[in-house]
Amino acid sequence: MGWGVRLAHKQRMKRALYLLPAILFLVLAGYFGLALRSGRDPSLLPSALIDKPAPDFTLAGFDGAPGLSLAALKGQVALVNFFASWCVPCRAEQPLLMRLADQEHVPVYGIAYKDKPADAKHFLDQLGDPYRQIGLDESGRTAIDFGVYGVPETYLIDKSGHIRFRFVGPITAEALEHDLLPRLKRLGAS
Repeated sequence: MGWGVRLAHKQRMKRALYLLPAILFLVLAGYFGLALRSGRDPSLLPSALIDKPAPDFTLAGFDGAPGLSLAALKGQVALVNFFASWCVPCRAEQPLLMRLADQEHVPVYGIAYKDKPADAKHFLDQLGDPYRQIGLDESGRTAIDFGVYGVPETYLIDKSGHIRFRFVGPITAEALEHDLLPRLKRLGAS
């Protein structure tokens, strides 16, 4: 192979390397564009745990208060809400969780995700505490076992301890009326 041919080949390879990021960007942009146009709700992310037993866990509570475990949830329909004091969307959903707790549709249990106990307690003192019991998941291990993507995230657990629904993101009034309350009614919650 002559010197000129090798140089031309090197130049073509160099150009291809410069085009590669642009091509990858276009492919990703197309994928995300299609996903947005499909109208899929990102809060309804699939979970491998739907219709399976909730992971077993035992978490400490605040200042010597009882913590939270899977055993405390069995025998009732319950919501488990992963939250954190540093989570802005958690603040947004807190009034709806308070409403759920006040109207006693379902017992709501909280898991403080990767939060300092004092910060989580201050958060609840400020915005209200809708939780029947709270567990401290300082390491994040329980969240990993549940498959939590981020906070807030809420799981509907049936009387036998199986996960029946997962809601990713802050619960909105619309989600409460159209997603959670009908499922609660089907599962026999008040």
